[in-house]
Amino acid sequence: MADTVSLTVTLQGREFRLACRPEEKDDLLHCARYVDQKMAAIRDGGKVMGLDNVAVLAALQIAQEHMSARAADGLSVGELRRRLRDMNQIADEMLVPQEKLF
Repeated sequence: MADTVSLTVTLQGREFRLACRPEEKDDLLHCARYVDQKMAAIRDGGKVMGLDNVAVLAALQIAQEHMSARAADGLSVGELRRRLRDMNQIADEMLVPQEKLF
């Protein structure tokens, strides 16, 4: 990767070195904290043994959260973002004649 920074995140007491673009660093650290919290909740539930099993269950829970993220009308978050971009573009195009008035 060109123009990357390295960082270390800790998940359940184990350190992992990662590389990312500088603008992604804060998001990646936030995600690592979220994953660590999910893993801790599963581990503290006491029914799952082994770090590998905890990690897999946390990954499945996070994937399920991501897949079920829907707007009120059932649109996926990605589709909602696409529609908002399209609406902004239409609004911008409609405002062009107004800009010429000033």
